[in-house]
Amino acid sequence: MLKIQNFRVALEEERSLPALVAKQYRLPLSAVKQVRVLRQAVDARRRPRISFVYTLAVELHEEARFADRLAAAGNAERLEETKLPKPVPGALLLAHPPVVVGLGPAGLLAALTLAENGYRPIVLERGRPVDDRTRDVAAFWATGELNPSSNVQFGEGGAGTFSDGKLTTRVNDPVMDSILATFAAHGAPEEICYMHKPHVGTDKLRLVVKNLRNRIIALGGRVLFETTLASLAAKDGRLTGVILSDGQTLPCEALILATGHSARDVYASLAAQQIAMMPKSFAVGVRIEHPQDLIDRAQYGAAAGHPKLKAADYALVHHERSTGRTAYSFCMCPGGAVMGAASEPGGVVVNGMSLFARDSGVANSALVVNVDPADCGPGLLDGLAFQRRLEAAAFQAAGANYAAPAQNVGSFCRKAAPSVNSLAPASYRPGIAAVALDTVLPAFVTETLAAAMPAFGRKIRGFDDPLALMTGVETRTSAPLRIIREETTRMSPSLVGLYPAGEGAGYAGGIMSAACDGYHTACAVIARFAPPKIG
Repeated sequence: MLKIQNFRVALEEERSLPALVAKQYRLPLSAVKQVRVLRQAVDARRRPRISFVYTLAVELHEEARFADRLAAAGNAERLEETKLPKPVPGALLLAHPPVVVGLGPAGLLAALTLAENGYRPIVLERGRPVDDRTRDVAAFWATGELNPSSNVQFGEGGAGTFSDGKLTTRVNDPVMDSILATFAAHGAPEEICYMHKPHVGTDKLRLVVKNLRNRIIALGGRVLFETTLASLAAKDGRLTGVILSDGQTLPCEALILATGHSARDVYASLAAQQIAMMPKSFAVGVRIEHPQDLIDRAQYGAAAGHPKLKAADYALVHHERSTGRTAYSFCMCPGGAVMGAASEPGGVVVNGMSLFARDSGVANSALVVNVDPADCGPGLLDGLAFQRRLEAAAFQAAGANYAAPAQNVGSFCRKAAPSVNSLAPASYRPGIAAVALDTVLPAFVTETLAAAMPAFGRKIRGFDDPLALMTGVETRTSAPLRIIREETTRMSPSLVGLYPAGEGAGYAGGIMSAACDGYHTACAVIARFAPPKIG
């Protein structure tokens, strides 16, 4: 099997990949036994000549016969496919099954990895199963009635379940291909295994997380929904159990804490028990919406709307000297919607999501500005308080009914009376209210965003259109704290047996990086402990 890299195919090309490989390398078509796509990306930098760029696995009949011809081409080499080594159990015997707290990407992959290796984990999830959770979220969007335990942040699948479902990450981890294959085997589209920017969409993710949960149970694990961690039980610096909100204690010697970045009560409990944590930077801002065809035209030019091209995305960064801050796009959702993502009474939070088809006709993205611990105060939990203040201010300013404050770019940049006249109808649910965004966000955020708009407009034509709509507040970009762990063991230095993991612990930033972190954290538990002997 050969690997061919940087194999370019024009957008208008109709011939099959085997035929194009045969032509490129002057082979008879009959010599090409199989072509498999390993990676596919779109290159729109040379508009109007847009092309697909592939990495291919190619199997030939009589490969040796054509070896010299392929070697001369320079971009073909032997394909080396490696498998992940199976984790080797440690020597310490667990008296009780390991516990995983949180059923988001980190918790799911941690629990699945433990289950696949015979550890029969117990998973605690404060929210509800994904089908029940979906109904609760739909009711909130329709009525403004919030369920604090079952919402966009809490419940099976974690916050990523109501998102664009992007599976990209800056982390270069050899386990990623295996995780993508696992997602595909449990209901995700097969294309996620080879697309350069794979995504699942919230509709597909719901099936994936349900199937992964059922797989964990089939392998001997247990999943306890509507079960909330209150605190940790310990003796002589070692974990002995988890104390639940109903007062029960579940004994365990190994706990993977993967609660996500919105479990603020968990941070407070850990601080009270003097578990080592530190403040970290995060970001806050707004969501901005444009018609999707505006973004498509800016990115694809005359090829916008071509049936082979999917809804275009973007990534924007602007360093503003006047404020010393950086404004950037985050969690861009092509063909999606802005939605209410509150998890606490009396606070408005916005986020974005897309279905797999990305066919809503509206593009949205967070536009956020960096917040440093010094902006929040000297206390360990001051970042949480900072987020809460913004969410509460947004709630009150928009009518105290979970409507979100909104303003178009023109009135925002001119500091005029707030207007919500927009290029496309506002997609946020439960609804919006015209509010000056500089009354609910800090000046350093709004000034940086206003200064960045012309720069963004130069990069994407029409981005700074006066009728582009901005909705706030986006506060849950990442955790404001990091739960400290040792680099090699992944264990908290404060408590033997506590393994912080994922976004909530401050070690990930998205579905894939969180899933990878959950996998590696489970491997760290396996490396220390042998499976419990359960009769």
